Amino acid sequence: MQPRAARGDDLAEIRSALPRLRRDSGLPVVFGGAVGPGGRARYTELAGTRTEAIRGLVVEPGCGLGGKSLATRRPAWVRDYISASAISHEYDAAVRAEKLGAIVAVPVVVRDRPRGLLLGALRQTLPMGDRAIAAVHAVARAVEQEIAVRDEAQRRLLDLERARAGPRDRGTAAGAPHWEEIRALNAELRSLAGRVVDADLQARLLEISSRMASAADGDQAGRGRDGDAPALAPRELDVLSCAALGCTNAGIADQLGLRPETVKSYLRSAMRRLGAHTRLEAVSEARRQGLLP
Repeated sequence: MQPRAARGDDLAEIRSALPRLRRDSGLPVVFGGAVGPGGRARYTELAGTRTEAIRGLVVEPGCGLGGKSLATRRPAWVRDYISASAISHEYDAAVRAEKLGAIVAVPVVVRDRPRGLLLGALRQTLPMGDRAIAAVHAVARAVEQEIAVRDEAQRRLLDLERARAGPRDRGTAAGAPHWEEIRALNAELRSLAGRVVDADLQARLLEISSRMASAADGDQAGRGRDGDAPALAPRELDVLSCAALGCTNAGIADQLGLRPETVKSYLRSAMRRLGAHTRLEAVSEARRQGLLP
């Protein structure tokens, strides 16, 4: 079972997806919720409904259309919910109260574990169109990506915080791999921060990254950044962080989701600000200034 905090974050992703779901699918009613204890989904997010009949409904895996989708981890739809023979009917009262007919349900699955459920509905009894089904499916896949990126960012954040608590002696054989790991984590952290939708989490990731840079060794921990250290743009730091790990321009572009030409532009700009003539000089100067670990 995922931690309570993770379930709350999942709900935020699902909530933010509803306007997009309604717009892209063209369905007048959309709703959904996060998956909690026991793999149950609770419908807390609704748009286009006329009653409160669906709100708070807890759906067991395998029960009803949503439960069937959760259990199979595949999209499911019916042209008429009340008369459908392929599903069970524990939730007919809520569907009748809202006067829903055709419904499509798509699970949000991350690392083979259901994390949420998105549904769209019509108030008519007719076949659900391919366009609407594809749109719900696409939005669910986008939510999966957002949750997966957030999970990875949080995992890297924990790794980085554990690394900060480790030994700081870079002069020993045991210390050197430790700091190389910190540098790798720092670069990945900045890369993930650029893909995180949650602004608060993104800010925290970047703040931790900056703290790691200023605490890269005993000297830097004591003095922090130079007073006249150049101000590098966030993407310039991202590119330098990857370059510090020996990544090629193509590798940096792939990791950060940029074009190789854009990577070259950021590198040139960072080198100019740092007064460096090569990427190696730029990385060394950025470390000396406390901008990179």
